[in-house]
Amino acid sequence: MAIDLKILHPELAVEVSGIDLRKPLEADVLAELKSTLARYPVLVFHDQKLSDNEHAAFTRCFGSIDAGLTLASKRKQRLKNTDVIDLANIDGDGKVLDAANARNVSLLANQLWHSDSSFKSPRAQYSVLCGVDLPGEGGDTEFADQRAAYDALSQAMKVRIEPLVAEHSAFHSRGLLGGADFTPEGMAALPPVDWPIVNTIPESGRKSLFIGVHTREIRGMATAEARLLLLDLLEHATQRDFVFRHVWHNDDVVMWDNRCTLHRGRPYDLSKLRELRRCTTEYIAA
Repeated sequence: MAIDLKILHPELAVEVSGIDLRKPLEADVLAELKSTLARYPVLVFHDQKLSDNEHAAFTRCFGSIDAGLTLASKRKQRLKNTDVIDLANIDGDGKVLDAANARNVSLLANQLWHSDSSFKSPRAQYSVLCGVDLPGEGGDTEFADQRAAYDALSQAMKVRIEPLVAEHSAFHSRGLLGGADFTPEGMAALPPVDWPIVNTIPESGRKSLFIGVHTREIRGMATAEARLLLLDLLEHATQRDFVFRHVWHNDDVVMWDNRCTLHRGRPYDLSKLRELRRCTTEYIAA
């Protein structure tokens, strides 16, 4: 089976059709999707009404499931399939959370530029996000190409950052927004991890930045200098030319490579339901 591609961004995103994600993937289709991801690290699928089990099964075709921030949370899970991360702004009874609810801090932190699970080891590879029930306006998701961002750096900056290693913390971003409902025990379950600021994507051989809001220190550099450099890199890496914006519709599925993209949600009316669900795979380097 050949899948059909429609380019949405020249370097970053394509729409994929001719495939039903509810069904098991044939080997040639899986190979073609992986090949497409190596070229365009954001894939958009429309009209894919997946159950949680189907969502998880599709994701597992690309690797082991990543637990992400659920490792640090004792909150009762609303979904039966624990491989699927609940990103809905509702409580267990389906009621939209008050804007001041502590859970909304974690949801709102998704509006900061980040890479999923960069704060843990192993870090994430692919994320698969399903739009279940979206508001009429707002809440789009933007993606920034970190390969193109690296290519556009000056040679002097490339030389400067090549040896640098950054510390990533899951709770740095939450702290910027006033904290969240994580206990000391939960935070201890996800200690900070270190990753090189520049990494090479094996499937394409391209170099990519690996930064985002979870980065808070650079090893061997004073905190103030490190954070200013990280802010400068983030500003550079999220220029409009590097960004694709996805406008959600119910039953959309968006898949991306966390190793070479950043993403963020955009604002929406917090009094309105916004329900998405995500599965993510771990990246086990060869």
